[in-house]
Amino acid sequence: MNPNKFLIVGLGNIGPEYEKTRHNAGFMVVDALVGDTTAFEPRRYGSIARIKVKNKEVVVLKPSTFMNLSGNAVRYWMKEEAVPLERLLVIVDELALPFGELRLKSKGSAGGHNGLKHIETTLGTSAYARLRVGIGNDFPKGGQVDFVLSKFEEEEAKHLPQVCQDGAEIVKSFCLSGIERTMNQFNTKKKKDGRPAED
Repeated sequence: MNPNKFLIVGLGNIGPEYEKTRHNAGFMVVDALVGDTTAFEPRRYGSIARIKVKNKEVVVLKPSTFMNLSGNAVRYWMKEEAVPLERLLVIVDELALPFGELRLKSKGSAGGHNGLKHIETTLGTSAYARLRVGIGNDFPKGGQVDFVLSKFEEEEAKHLPQVCQDGAEIVKSFCLSGIERTMNQFNTKKKKDGRPAED
């Protein structure tokens, strides 16, 4: 087992109708992480890209299973690449955070997110790292599904590349410095208005 190998999973739904939607924030962050120099290749249960972060070998996965069956792809590629739970990081959209806020957690509940629910069920644990990407929650009662499957507003879309780049930096730090140090460094950053970021 290679102690320098990591599996980074960006959650989303495949297909042109889902491109650039809020629910695909995980896909967008891993696209920023991989950049233009490396292509994703279609493989079993998803598309895979391989990058180096200094001396770390990073396997980047975009599941093709659709959100509700994400666990199948995660379990398969963890086994295929012999990556243990502590070197898995899942990137996911988060309604409970304002747009653009990024929060790294070492474990936690699925919080109603179907992708995380399926991963937890499939792996039999919620003790895996996840990077939550805030997408806001400005929707009327009963409008959650339409909201998460909608595209970002024009003003949000302007800031999206920077949010994804910031997310990519957190992923790199996770691989190089570990979960605790990365949480301490990035989760305590203040919001733009100077207030401490909330959990």
